[in-house]
Amino acid sequence: MPEFFFKHFPTIDYDPTGDKNTKSIRDILIRVKIKDAVRGTKAIFSKYDVKEGQRPEDVAYEEYGDTGLHWIILMMNEMTDPYYDWPMGLRDLESYVESKYTDVNATHHYEIAQSSGDTNTKIHVAADTVGATAITNYEYEEAVNDKKKQIRLLDSGYINQIKREFIEEVDS
Repeated sequence: MPEFFFKHFPTIDYDPTGDKNTKSIRDILIRVKIKDAVRGTKAIFSKYDVKEGQRPEDVAYEEYGDTGLHWIILMMNEMTDPYYDWPMGLRDLESYVESKYTDVNATHHYEIAQSSGDTNTKIHVAADTVGATAITNYEYEEAVNDKKKQIRLLDSGYINQIKREFIEEVDS
């Protein structure tokens, strides 16, 4: 995390061993969230598809010219864990699926296309449903990962405002 991010967190006295010998540390357990009203304002965001192997720092540099602003991308997309909330590359996805399931090709669930409205939307159904398609564990995890690749980026004109509001929230 960039120095900007942590330097505004308050300090607390912490006694790690219980011997009354305290150390002053940053209280990193404070939670700061982007206001729903801001996140709901579509005009200040653009859609972005994360490319294979890109990390939040890469996107921040590409879009804002500063790797240290990756925390804004994570917060705007409500990603609290950059390792598991961020989309995985192909090799990491394969390793993840293999470690999670005994059989990556076993059926995870069955689905059919929604018949009205957005027919691209899939509905989970029972195995005996007419026209149901079996989705493997791998296909399921791949679809979850693909959704994570579609993120929203804050228009660069609002970066300083978000930084100011972040400082206000953490310092209060």
